[in-house]
Amino acid sequence: MTGTVGATGAAGAMDRTRREGDFRVRPRTDDDLDTCVAILAGIHRTDGYPVNWPAQPVPWVRCGPVETALGAWVAELDGRIVGHVTLTRYREDDLAPLAWSEHSGAAPESAAMIGRLFVAPEARGHRAGVRLMAAATAEARRLGLRPVLDVADSGRAAIALYERLGWQRLSTSEEQWGPVRVTVHSYAAPPEPESGPEPEKDRESGSASAPGAGAATAG
Repeated sequence: MTGTVGATGAAGAMDRTRREGDFRVRPRTDDDLDTCVAILAGIHRTDGYPVNWPAQPVPWVRCGPVETALGAWVAELDGRIVGHVTLTRYREDDLAPLAWSEHSGAAPESAAMIGRLFVAPEARGHRAGVRLMAAATAEARRLGLRPVLDVADSGRAAIALYERLGWQRLSTSEEQWGPVRVTVHSYAAPPEPESGPEPEKDRESGSASAPGAGAATAG
């Protein structure tokens, strides 16, 4: 009987391993950008993210000049890039740092923008969006900055993900993004837990590729 239970448990563990795959989040390099753009093109066709396809997609994915960059990460599943996120300093076209300033009384420069969050369809269900968000959030907090983001109202799956993670909606506004008028929500991360982050219990949204930040979709 013991042998049978052990074999069943081992088989279950193998099934979970096959389902989860070899997943990791690592810092992005310039060599990753073309692959990220190819993934983003597919997401734009199926999910409409970003709202406006950028004229220069590689600089768009890179997310601004090096002086504002705080970090960028990719998710890999079985050695293939399947997701992406960035972290940047406050820039004048960002909404969420201003909303955070109004909410908290702190300067907009005390916030860091999470953006360019997208996950390939085949990687959804592996908590890729949660793990990418965790990497960017941890770096912002390490730097003493409050993680914030902007998201288009059309990104309902992304909004659901952020709210499950405890992010607080700060404001909603109507913005002109190129030829499109967009409803944009600004969010701030919850306060840092005193004893470390609690495990994410909910399943990841089926479409974490929806806009991760308004700076991302504003392009």
